[in-house]
Amino acid sequence: MKNASLNNRSVKWATGSACVLYALFSASATHAQNLTVDSLTGGINTITTAVPFLMIAPDARAGGMGDAGAASTPDPNSLHWNAAKLAFINKVPFGKKDKSRNIGFSMSYIPWLRALVPDINLAYISGYKVLKGNRVSQVVAGSLRYFSLGDITFTDIVGNVTGQFKPNEFAVDFAYGRSLSENWSGGLALRYIYSNLTGGVFVEGNPSHAGRSVAADISAYYQSEVKLFNRDALVAYGISVTNIGAKISYTKNADRDFIPINGRMGGAATFKLDDYNKAMFVADINKLLVPTPPIYNPDGTIKEGKDPDRSIASGMMGSFYDAPGGLAEEIREFNYSVGGEYWYDNQFAIRAGYFYEHQTKGNRKFFTVGAGLKYNVFGLDFAYLIPTQQKHPLENTLRFTLLFDFAGLGSEGGEE
Repeated sequence: MKNASLNNRSVKWATGSACVLYALFSASATHAQNLTVDSLTGGINTITTAVPFLMIAPDARAGGMGDAGAASTPDPNSLHWNAAKLAFINKVPFGKKDKSRNIGFSMSYIPWLRALVPDINLAYISGYKVLKGNRVSQVVAGSLRYFSLGDITFTDIVGNVTGQFKPNEFAVDFAYGRSLSENWSGGLALRYIYSNLTGGVFVEGNPSHAGRSVAADISAYYQSEVKLFNRDALVAYGISVTNIGAKISYTKNADRDFIPINGRMGGAATFKLDDYNKAMFVADINKLLVPTPPIYNPDGTIKEGKDPDRSIASGMMGSFYDAPGGLAEEIREFNYSVGGEYWYDNQFAIRAGYFYEHQTKGNRKFFTVGAGLKYNVFGLDFAYLIPTQQKHPLENTLRFTLLFDFAGLGSEGGEE
């Protein structure tokens, strides 16, 4: 149970996806609404957006590898990381097409921020279908992401209860991936976003409403089998720009807020150790492509940085040079993920990874471990998050994923 007072900061509470959601991306930092000249360059300047639930790694496989997934081998959850990977989902490394991977889906569940509250959860369902084709591989996919924030009790400025509500957010995705050559593929995804944080309560005399937006992802993927360190290897590279979409607001009078437009690129190398063992190493780099908050003078004018009230295109392009701390601060805005995965006989997997975010930009630093089991068309993945500091909001985070790859449901697709 959580309390939310409808005072003059309630609009910003909503656009930040509720007070408790702020801990999602700033574990130990405190973020001021307007930085003043006293907040010296190099201090805390976390970038916040609306609907940050879109950035939560939804599946246990990537969650066990430090949240890296731009170039890992394709799976039913590739839509979130890089839709272009889907075009090669039935092309098994070091082998021919896997006929059992024409249709598949997965279900994931994450109890979120359990160190803070007991009733915030993320559920994610995704699926794909390989289309019939002789020359190119084409795949369509879809997903549903549902985020529940539990029960929130609203009060007025003196503490009187004014209502109770269960805030929730969801996103529905549709994606298309297509091979462009033997090694290259491209992907496109469309997304509808719905965010209901207040249940229509009045904020400073004005009715609030659910936030809505539409967005798109664009991505590319490359993979090639090579000899590396005298072993058969599959090297892969991926790049995606996700959540390119309209801003969101929760009241008629409030400014519209950017959604988390994100740039992601990564690489992966999968090694065939022998007929029963293989290992994959992955690395990702991420950056939010939205304006960095400027530093303000006491009178509200901008001291350093640029006005964050910009168009989507201007915000994306300007995100590489608008930080008040210049190039040094821009570099601090990159997040890094590294991880590894080991498979025995394509049945048992263990995973580990590390995620790094600079302390002035959210301070998420954690290790991850995970395991996987696959039998015939059924798979089960598990991941566990280990923060590098005590009393971390994300400590003891668990992820669970069930996967199904079906054989013989419809015609074979893809490239022979």
